[in-house]
Amino acid sequence: MNLDVRKEVRKLYRDLRRVLSFSGESPNMDFFISSLTEYNPFNSTEEIIEWLQELNRKESFHVETIPLAEMRNWSFEEWTGDLRHESGGFFSIRGLKVITNMGPVKEWTQPIIDQPEIGVLGIITKKINGILYLLMQAKVEPGNIIPFQVSPTVQATRSNYMQIHGGKPTQYLEYFMDESRATVLVDHLQSEQGARFYRKRNRNIIVRIRDEEDINPASRYRWMTLGQVKHLMRFDNTVNMDARSVISNISYDPEKKTRLKQVREDELCECLENSPLVTKPVDEFKTGMAISGHSNSPSKHNDEELLHRLSRDKFNCELITRLIPLNEVRDWRRSPNEISHVEGKFFSVIGLRISAADREVHFWDQPIVKQVDPGIVGFFLRELDGVMHFLVQLKMESGNMDLFECAPTVQCITGSYQKGERPRFVSDILQASEAQVILDTMQSEEGGRFYREANRNIMLRCGENSPIEELPLYHWMNMKQLKMLLKFNNSVNVESRSLLAMI
Repeated sequence: MNLDVRKEVRKLYRDLRRVLSFSGESPNMDFFISSLTEYNPFNSTEEIIEWLQELNRKESFHVETIPLAEMRNWSFEEWTGDLRHESGGFFSIRGLKVITNMGPVKEWTQPIIDQPEIGVLGIITKKINGILYLLMQAKVEPGNIIPFQVSPTVQATRSNYMQIHGGKPTQYLEYFMDESRATVLVDHLQSEQGARFYRKRNRNIIVRIRDEEDINPASRYRWMTLGQVKHLMRFDNTVNMDARSVISNISYDPEKKTRLKQVREDELCECLENSPLVTKPVDEFKTGMAISGHSNSPSKHNDEELLHRLSRDKFNCELITRLIPLNEVRDWRRSPNEISHVEGKFFSVIGLRISAADREVHFWDQPIVKQVDPGIVGFFLRELDGVMHFLVQLKMESGNMDLFECAPTVQCITGSYQKGERPRFVSDILQASEAQVILDTMQSEEGGRFYREANRNIMLRCGENSPIEELPLYHWMNMKQLKMLLKFNNSVNVESRSLLAMI
């Protein structure tokens, strides 16, 4: 592509100011433009795909399942039965007792991952010729289905970056620990899987280094536009959960509005079509999502009403949880090989032995959660008053910090239910023949804690004749409102964030 890139970026910026009604520079618009383009003088999208394929062909990462009792440096505590690392760091497998007034089951116990430390999921960005690029890592995890996946610049637990494992230091960590090294663009604490972790959070952070600062990426790192990362998300199990989580926090709503006029879709479409930087085609869904995220767009419920509805639902929810010894958990059994449910449902905890040539530590053992059946997470979308809305479920999970989190319309492991007992909308999303399929991919969960786990991620656009009434605990929200709630820690769950990142 033979372009005067800086000139084209300035022109696109100028046109977007007119169409989206904002003034001045805008970090959110830098993200927006980066998400629209795959222009990259360092690595084309095809070259990035080939690089990942080559890494996976030459994979020097070996994983084998072993009995829990044979894991080095891990043991079951004598009095509690809890599974712990000898250092006291990393994480442990403990028991949890749950009492609630929500759902068909009001009380239960289960194993759960207890990892109280807050990890860092961070992406370094830099403007090059006016375009914002992201420094992404190809990272291998023991539970990954495809060994190397696109990951944040830094993806590390506190135990890892404090080097409790005795291994090498975490590359590029200083850009997130020393605020003088970079400008913070995004910084939120976000939850992990509430059914598997007990009140687990990670710091999702994006920083921008100075344009003149030169980082020569290490061998497992590449500069990518946000558009290239989103292109890779179309493929199964290619961009990992942590990268999707961080990217979901990005807002594309310009900060300094000059007027309250609603954005016209035809003007936005024309603006994007006329830029040689923008990846084509520019379709109605892309422009519709941009408008859904713009603060001048109407919503079914205004923000105050929506927050009232969420507060009301939380007020009506009771969730009492208490960590208990693992040996007091009912309906689960511990064998030399695994911890599993007596009916073979839900998940099990198994042991792994890993050898890796290019990780901070070359050899280690660890427990890991193995899901019994694949899950499904999906949003129904529909235009209301000309603006795209998501049907959001308020979902209570045992490890949540704050009762409910905003979840997709459907989020379940279908194999855990008899056909007649499935949660709402599961059959609708699996058999929605009249809906437009926006997204349908298999996306992996976090490979450091989950063994070869992938869930089907679906987004379906419903027609104008589909029902819009809201059942209890379901609310229509536009993109702007979901992005607003993302700024409130522990409000939008990781399954929703995975889907939002791919738009």
